[in-house]
Amino acid sequence: MRSILGLLVLPLAFSAFATSATAQQSPASGWSRTEKTDAAHGAASAYNRFTLSGKFLKKPQETVNNPPALAVDCGPKKWARSSESRFLAGSLLVGVPLKIHYVEPAEIHGTSYFQKVFVRLRFDDGKEEKMQWDPGKDKTAAVFQKDLLKKMLRAHTVEITAEDDNELPIVMQFNMTDPGLLTEACDVEVKK
Repeated sequence: MRSILGLLVLPLAFSAFATSATAQQSPASGWSRTEKTDAAHGAASAYNRFTLSGKFLKKPQETVNNPPALAVDCGPKKWARSSESRFLAGSLLVGVPLKIHYVEPAEIHGTSYFQKVFVRLRFDDGKEEKMQWDPGKDKTAAVFQKDLLKKMLRAHTVEITAEDDNELPIVMQFNMTDPGLLTEACDVEVKK
């Protein structure tokens, strides 16, 4: 009888152990840091990438393997455009091709147009703002500037809407946790 009870209790104990092990292995919420290198320049070109995962409020029609993410690249001062800044780039990583709009420049010199991704942002419960960001190289991302990063870091939540290449809206939300090392590594001053 004891061996039968032991056999019944063992799977329950194992499932409780497996659940706690899974919880410990789940990714931490908030900004994560990874070190990257530029393949063309080797170890001398090491930089940090800070990533914040979000969630889809309205998913793209195409299958996406990963949640949307904000990625911020920060490099050594010698890479910076100015002596006080180490911010290299900020990107919204969506994972599906985004709708690219061709925008006519203010001054026309020939027949050239700028490629832009139209996005709408809402900080906390504020008014929606419309912006035009540059597309990423593979067109599944959009690039934002340092000033916008500062504004994002002051908010509690950021909701971003973009369109996929079929012009269907994709809505993403990011809970802006404590940026911690990101502000120091990128020389981004955030005043709440």
